[in-house]
Amino acid sequence: ADLSFAWIFNEYPSFVQEDSRRFVSQETGHLYIAKVEPSDVGNYTCVATSTATNSHVLGPPTPLVLRTDGVMGEYEPKIEVQFPETLPAAKGSTVKLECFALGK
Repeated sequence: ADLSFAWIFNEYPSFVQEDSRRFVSQETGHLYIAKVEPSDVGNYTCVATSTATNSHVLGPPTPLVLRTDGVMGEYEPKIEVQFPETLPAAKGSTVKLECFALGK
């Protein structure tokens, strides 16, 4: 069965809205947040929904806290991809590939 993913921020029905800083991978279910801000601090809960049966499974709450000691450091830029080298597709079909950049 196909799964779709969403994230609750603190309490239902407050869902994370994807924008220029927030991205939810529909391949892995991972939530990515760029340039974390104080307003992002809280608990995040993943919701996996089966599109076949419309049933939901909730993961455990994951707290996000801000570090003030600067220990995270800097990361080299890299392109993160989750797809195989070859992706067969039927002519006329639509293919969506997830690709995004990491770094600071």
